[in-house]
Amino acid sequence: MSNGTATSALLDLRQAGALIERGETLAIAGHIDCLATLPRGNWIGGTTPYFMASEGGTCRLDRVFVQPFGQPAGEIVCYDRERLPHMLEDAPENGFSIVILPAASGVLEDYAREAPNYPDMYIKPIAGWVAGVHLDQLGSAQAQVIDGRSGRCYTDQAIVLHIPLPPEQAAVVHAVNLFTPGAGPTLSFDETGFAARDCLIDGVRGSLLELIRARGIDTRLPLVADYCGAMINVSIQALEPEPGLVSFYAPVFAGVNYRFADAVEDYSERFLQAMPSDGGPILFGCNCILNYLYSQLQGRQTARLTGPITFGEVAYQLLNQTAVYLTLEPS
Repeated sequence: MSNGTATSALLDLRQAGALIERGETLAIAGHIDCLATLPRGNWIGGTTPYFMASEGGTCRLDRVFVQPFGQPAGEIVCYDRERLPHMLEDAPENGFSIVILPAASGVLEDYAREAPNYPDMYIKPIAGWVAGVHLDQLGSAQAQVIDGRSGRCYTDQAIVLHIPLPPEQAAVVHAVNLFTPGAGPTLSFDETGFAARDCLIDGVRGSLLELIRARGIDTRLPLVADYCGAMINVSIQALEPEPGLVSFYAPVFAGVNYRFADAVEDYSERFLQAMPSDGGPILFGCNCILNYLYSQLQGRQTARLTGPITFGEVAYQLLNQTAVYLTLEPS
């Protein structure tokens, strides 16, 4: 894999267009008005106006964040709900895949529920993110992904970039999760889903909404489960008093034990501590919009990690309130 001289950066449209026309293989994030004006080429895109740039977190409607993967490199494939489970069967035996999924779509819901069971999952590296919209446009605009070869936009398909690597190189997917389970009650759910009314609270059935209200739980804190040593977050999307639902940004899984997370003090400093000081070059990175909002990352840097601010992250499975990055290492 050859990266040439291009590096990940927040660019104006002229700079991004020059990289496309130079033949670079790219993943690009930006507002739909920006993405729609870019020339056709070997790139994939997704909508978000929020970014972690080298100078810190920012919202820009006039720039795009570009992540280059070489010249030439990669195969671009669109996946609808029927083809989605086969995405990693199309991935190279040695390489990695970058996926962008539109928020509030059927393909995102399917991926969130079923990805851990897809063929070749956890064998072939996959990282990516969930496209969204400006927060002022929630409910009035749709998240979109773009196939840069044709310029076509999709609200109901995933776009994937499959990148092969030479035998001496390997891709490694990393997730930075600063949250750990707190000391509160253990929660478990009867069904896998994006919303719940009742759950088992320390083994006793009760209302999740009533628990949150009675204990004054800060819903900026996610539910956290320990998956064989890996901490997986499920973030609260909304409290809906009628009919008593609590909705989530990712599904809770039946039979898994969750607890609300402990609060994280000084997210930016903790994040800097969690990022490695060495290791291979970062080819791809993203950070969650909830981290951006709740931890006040506007104008604040997050070590070597730059990239789009996203509405969900992919490190094999769908994650919430994490940062994800992919490095290139010797095999």
